Amino acid sequence: MYHFFAPEGDGESGELWVRGQDVKHIARVLRMKTGDRLIASDGRDRDWLCEIAETGPDFVRLCVVSDQLPSAEPDRRIVLFQGLPKADKMDYIIEKAVELGACEIIPVEMKRCVVQLEAGKKEKRRERWQLKAQSASKQSGRSIVPEVRAVSSFAEALKLAGTLDHVIVPYESAENMEYTRQTLSAVKQGESAGFFIGPEGGFAPEEIEQLKAAGAKIVTLGPRILRTETAGPAVLAMATLLWEK
Repeated sequence: MYHFFAPEGDGESGELWVRGQDVKHIARVLRMKTGDRLIASDGRDRDWLCEIAETGPDFVRLCVVSDQLPSAEPDRRIVLFQGLPKADKMDYIIEKAVELGACEIIPVEMKRCVVQLEAGKKEKRRERWQLKAQSASKQSGRSIVPEVRAVSSFAEALKLAGTLDHVIVPYESAENMEYTRQTLSAVKQGESAGFFIGPEGGFAPEEIEQLKAAGAKIVTLGPRILRTETAGPAVLAMATLLWEK
């Protein structure tokens, strides 16, 4: 069943509204009509089975026809700190991170990043990445659209990480998969975890030392060295196996 976001209105009152580009997608692309059913997320971690009650040039009004549906949201808050990659790799990383439960994605400029974005391009990239997150959220049945934050410096990222319960850093020089399992298992229901992923050039030694000093746990993802676009989805998939019931 098709899934859309309808943050306007209240499912408990029986009515939700779809605005923006999704209106065209519903009416013109999918050719859905009054009485057709879809799932709507209200942006507050709640999903509802709805019928289309009315369509207009800039809105679709939905009528809730069932009680609140079970949410697909993880019971731990996951933040991905991604070393800024080159080309369109960030699109792929955001898509997969959203599918695997990330609640927030923060692109980070690190010492060994191949790409250094000009100040004028950062916001345009962020807007594009946010649209990618929205699309991935609808496709994967998420109840929220994860936020893609503005590109951060490493120092800013460390400060943000300090607000989280756990900080975990996959690193090619780390060993002991049992320690990785223990570290991931230590993140309990209701807690938050930040994952730092290095760029194509990897972490600089001083960055690892700063992360250690901030209390981060340095872990391995196995004996093979993973690409930057693989490491994030890999550790999130590992976490999913341990955390999801």
